[in-house]
Formats: sequence, C-alpha cells, structure tokens
Amino acid sequence: MHEIIEKIEQEQKEQMNKEIASFNVGDTIRVHNLIREGNRERIQIYEGTVMQRQGHGIRETFTVRKLSNGVGVEKTWPLYSPFVAKIEVVRHGKVRRAKLNYLRDRVGKAAKVKELMR
Repeated sequence: MHEIIEKIEQEQKEQMNKEIASFNVGDTIRVHNLIREGNRERIQIYEGTVMQRQGHGIRETFTVRKLSNGVGVEKTWPLYSPFVAKIEVVRHGKVRRAKLNYLRDRVGKAAKVKELMR
C-alpha cells in the first residue's frame, strides 16, 4: 500500500516542477507567501528561523518562527504548497536538534542560533 501512495506522490511532485531551496532546521529563511485578497494577488515575505521540518514527499511541512513586536509568531506551510512562491536561505544555522522547540522559551540573544560557516 505504501508503494502505491509513494508512487502517486512522486508523480504529483514531478508535475509541479517546483524548485525548492535546500534548507535545514536552524536556518534563517525568507518565505515568499502568495496572498489572495478578493480578485487580487500579492506576495508577502515572512522571514524567520526554521523550527522544524516534518513529513516526507509531497506532504512535507516546515515551521518558521519570527519575533513580531516582541511576540513570537510561528507559521507552518506545506513545502509544496502553491501559496509558497519562493524560499530564500538568508543564513545557515548550526544546530544539534531536529526540532527547536526550546527556542519558544527564549528571548533576545538567548534565542539566537549560531551561524554555520561554509
């Protein structure tokens, strides 16, 4: 059963022809989010730290956290969503965890992720 589902997902992924930037947990990214308001469309940029990536294939999602006016805001998108126009990697982070839930309790410099030098 799993092989059938994976085959269908692979076909859908190939039909999309969407190039996804290579990013990992801890990276700071800019997500160009397509917003529809009535009959108009615009792109809004959401910049923050990748908290987690989960799932696989066409169902993979990622969560980005940013501070907005001193309040932490997290947003989760499907990786292959039509509303994600583009993903830019601003800087690569050096982390040792797959999910950075501990950042929710931290404020200011304590919430920083070390930059990975390449």
